[in-house]
Amino acid sequence: MKLQSFPVVPSIFLLLPILPLIIGDLNSDRQALLDFASAVPHIRKLNWNSFVSVCSSWVGIACNDDGTRVIAIHLPGFGLSDRIPANTIGKLDALRVLSLRSNFLIGSLPSDIPSIPSLQSLYLQHNNFSGEILTSLSANLNILDLSFNSFTGNISTAIKNLPRLTALSLQFNSFFGAIPDLNLSRLKQLNLSYNMLNGSIPFSLQKFPISSFTGNSLLCGPPLTDCSMSSPAPSPIYLPSPSTIPGKQNAGHNKKLGVRAIVAIAMGGSSILFLLVLVIFFCCLKKKNSDGTGVLKVKAANGGRSEKPEDFGSGVQEAEKNKLVFFEGCAYNFDLEDLLRASAEVLGKGSYGTTYKAVLDEGIMVVVKRLREIGVGKSEFEQQMEVLGRVGQHPNIVPLRAYYYSNDEKLLVSDNYPMGSFSALLHGNRGTGRTLDWDSRVKISLGTAKGIAHIHSEGGVKFTHGNIKSSNILLTQDLDGCISDFGLTPLTNFPGPKSRGPGYSAPEVIETRKSTHKSDVYSFGVLLLEMLTGQAPVKSLGHDDAVDLPRWVRSVVREEWTAEVFDPELTRYQNAEEEMVQMLQIALACVTKAPDMRPTMSDVVRLIEEIQQSEFDTWPSSEDRKSKDSNVQTP
Repeated sequence: MKLQSFPVVPSIFLLLPILPLIIGDLNSDRQALLDFASAVPHIRKLNWNSFVSVCSSWVGIACNDDGTRVIAIHLPGFGLSDRIPANTIGKLDALRVLSLRSNFLIGSLPSDIPSIPSLQSLYLQHNNFSGEILTSLSANLNILDLSFNSFTGNISTAIKNLPRLTALSLQFNSFFGAIPDLNLSRLKQLNLSYNMLNGSIPFSLQKFPISSFTGNSLLCGPPLTDCSMSSPAPSPIYLPSPSTIPGKQNAGHNKKLGVRAIVAIAMGGSSILFLLVLVIFFCCLKKKNSDGTGVLKVKAANGGRSEKPEDFGSGVQEAEKNKLVFFEGCAYNFDLEDLLRASAEVLGKGSYGTTYKAVLDEGIMVVVKRLREIGVGKSEFEQQMEVLGRVGQHPNIVPLRAYYYSNDEKLLVSDNYPMGSFSALLHGNRGTGRTLDWDSRVKISLGTAKGIAHIHSEGGVKFTHGNIKSSNILLTQDLDGCISDFGLTPLTNFPGPKSRGPGYSAPEVIETRKSTHKSDVYSFGVLLLEMLTGQAPVKSLGHDDAVDLPRWVRSVVREEWTAEVFDPELTRYQNAEEEMVQMLQIALACVTKAPDMRPTMSDVVRLIEEIQQSEFDTWPSSEDRKSKDSNVQTP
């Protein structure tokens, strides 16, 4: 037995020199992490200390199988703020995965982090990092996600030297210049959308979908528009040389010919204009005498009464009481006389007029909007109603049920929503303990986004909502958000910012007084900021000073990217910080001053759905996570 145990002794002596190195490496990893934790403020507790095992007890830390090195850090949504100092995480030379997504980190990324030789996956999305992508990157990187930050400069050509890269996400930053020809055979996922890139898309990247490049207005080539069609060069201007200038005699002759041509053009133009006026006149006569209303149907009244209409019916004339027009599919069975006889309660006065709740004899409750300052005639009014009836067929849009038009009165009838508006529920219950939880806010925001996206897709390029605000978001019993008051701006005498609530108008609308899909996106971004902060769209600073909500949020983010920007009512949901940060990034993308840099509403829907899905997959409900922490590790 002694002879058999003898060889073991020298083997132990052989391990003794290696043991301090192993312990030293783990100790150096521990110290680097402690330096990081002490330098970077954080909202959620990390519980990192020297008296417990790094590999088994430290939150968000994973080690290799033999417990000798730290190989992964997972700290998404921990409320990390301020800058990451150098010589902290960058010292972890065995690190493979780093996930610091959805925090409040700012400043430049230390060069010693992306260059860690062993690093394979880097998740830094949804922060506020700035500066350029560093040229020194780990050759082992297979996932690089820097989306939703403030990185600038050209896309680093060092990315071409990452042969194992499978996913590259740089969307919603401020990168500019041409896209380098990456030509990476393993690259399967690419997103460069919503930057300031220009030039043609390299051939090696043309296999990726349009969504990978959208939001870069100066970018061209497949799968986007052809470069020859995107921005044609201006025609050259040729100045006549002295030898080609005609003499006085020829000049006089040309002058006479010019006068004759002008007279002929003027007479021809007058004739065409006269014929055009006649055609328009006869078309209007034909439209006026026509009884067809497209998808609409006229519900005739049973008889007239001589009672004086009240409230919203004060302008209705006796001869016109058979003109209540119902939209196709409406299940209501009442006439205009029933509507005028109903008891009415004022719900509020908005941009387009006064809104009433009417209770009919059968107990049916409807909402009647009495429009004011309508600047179009009956024919154009009816045409717009047809469009509203078609576009309004969506579960997240408040549908119109009927309308009435006369010279003195214009009425719109829609369903009653007993739960009220998003604005009333968000701002009206403060201090009562009956506030909206996080899950409900996300659900309402997503429903509203779906409604607006449907309006844009079904109505066409020129059809906008034009009046997005929290008081126009009505809620179902299940707290689904439904958008109302859409498509009415073209009917009014005041197109432009006056038709919106204060604080919701995009900068370009204030200047041009014209609504676009992108200005609707801006207004929805303000709505998201209102949901996240609990603040009104125009925030008072005291002493008669006020600032719009996007500007206030940007100032807070710029000075110190912290959780102070969020509604204090949301601080009860300890594990929702990650989703809040992601939603804040979406909101800030929507309120970007440059319209072309804003996402489309369909993009916004997709981004919110991703947040909601990750919320369902990873976390318990809002009620369950008020006081519950979670150590679930995600990328």
